[in-house]
Amino acid sequence: MSLLFTNARLIDPEAGTDRMGALLVEDGRITAAGPEIAVPGDVEIVDCGGRCLAPGIVDIGVKVCLPGERHKESYRSAGRAAAAGGVTTMVTRPDTDPAIDNPETLEFVARRAQADAPVNVLHMAALTKGRAGREMTEIGFLMDAGAVAFTDCDRVVRDTKVFSRALTYARSCGALVIAHPQEPILSNGAAATSGKFASLRGLPTVSPMAERMGLDRDIALIEMTGARYHADQITTARALPALARAKANGLDVTAGISIHHLALNEMDVADYRTFFKVKPPLRSETDRQAVVEALREGLIDIVSSMHTPQDEESKRLPFEEAASGAVALETLLPAAMRLYHADALSLPALFRAMALNPARRLGLESGRLSAGAPADLVLFDPDAPFILDREKLHSKSRNTPFDGARMQGRVLATWLAGREIYRRG
Repeated sequence: MSLLFTNARLIDPEAGTDRMGALLVEDGRITAAGPEIAVPGDVEIVDCGGRCLAPGIVDIGVKVCLPGERHKESYRSAGRAAAAGGVTTMVTRPDTDPAIDNPETLEFVARRAQADAPVNVLHMAALTKGRAGREMTEIGFLMDAGAVAFTDCDRVVRDTKVFSRALTYARSCGALVIAHPQEPILSNGAAATSGKFASLRGLPTVSPMAERMGLDRDIALIEMTGARYHADQITTARALPALARAKANGLDVTAGISIHHLALNEMDVADYRTFFKVKPPLRSETDRQAVVEALREGLIDIVSSMHTPQDEESKRLPFEEAASGAVALETLLPAAMRLYHADALSLPALFRAMALNPARRLGLESGRLSAGAPADLVLFDPDAPFILDREKLHSKSRNTPFDGARMQGRVLATWLAGREIYRRG
């Protein structure tokens, strides 16, 4: 049966529009969208009640803890959290135990994801074996097994010869390489960003320049090899000029940022709350405002959750010793609404960064409301207020920095290929 969404506030990131209208779905794909649509005979009508209807979020950088740490997160729990957060495509990281660095492990997690997750799941594979930075993986075979990108996640490949060879091979295969721009010696052991605030708290720090140095090195190697490159997180003002030059020089370079670095700053760790410990560490308010501006201008392309489940034992430690990372599949959209309500970004601009741009970078058809696109959709109320209770999250781990926070913006329903996979209440 066809679906007709009526009385909807259509958020179209491709056209850059935010307008009232209707949207028709047939056979799992969008066939028409606009102010008025001819209604076919056999159709199920969904009245959106004036709420926002947007493309489902494509989230690059989700950690699902299989194999090895199922108690932290499974594909079933992560999939439920994604659907509740309006995420219709998860792109998972290979920083598991063991790492996803061979076709057999990749095929195992792909089968589990297909069987258990209600959303689309794509997989990244490790760039080097064991993410150890010494020997590159079998990139061609991993692509044949379904890998959409290659990354060692937060472990920087220190050996530039190994990294350059991996980039060269990735270029020959047309593979996308995702890197974590940091100078590894400077950033080793850091729990906060250097500055007066961190010094007063007595925390080990890293200078924002470490991100700039890591990005400069990566860009030089991209210029040498011509590989496709994505920086997983650009979080400091100092790194932005280097990124702008790389793009101006025509390099195939894009950049992302986590929602935590857009919505929070270093002052949030004042009480040593380890749920605010992420990697890279939260930055100054000046840096936060700079990256918000870069996102508005299109210099930073993609916003992701960087969903990183950690159990209570990993977080209930002194700040310096606690594990880094936060869950964010369900908080990505309401946290992004903080930028909308602050008039920092429009809804089409936000969904361009959360849906359209990541889909384009991975060569997917989703992220759009135009005819022919898959009907991966999220219905949400950007103004609905609530206080986040971490115990109500669908993830197995509940390490969210937004616990107890006043937020606006709730997902009401999510569809995948025209099939409803989540409805609030």
